[in-house]
Amino acid sequence: MVEIFGILALTVVVPTWIVFHYITEWKKHRGISNEDEKMLDEVYDVMDRLDQRLQSLERILDAENADWRKDDPYGEQPYSDDTYAGRPEKPGDYPREVS
Repeated sequence: MVEIFGILALTVVVPTWIVFHYITEWKKHRGISNEDEKMLDEVYDVMDRLDQRLQSLERILDAENADWRKDDPYGEQPYSDDTYAGRPEKPGDYPREVS
């Protein structure tokens, strides 16, 4: 009789406990950590500053030499409010919060 309970415990109870244990662990670590979220915010801020610098440099080059873009192998247009150099979105349009 004791052997039946031991076999039942090893074949049903222990595997079920292991599965539920790891399910709860996965749920705990499903989202990103606060540290990762802070790092992503910093990366976003650096990217935004670099984009602003690039726009400033292009405006300076446009003012000094309007034909500098004719040698552009990518054929991108200058920045404006309605077009963003052929890219789908402006960096300011990216979501700041991660859910």
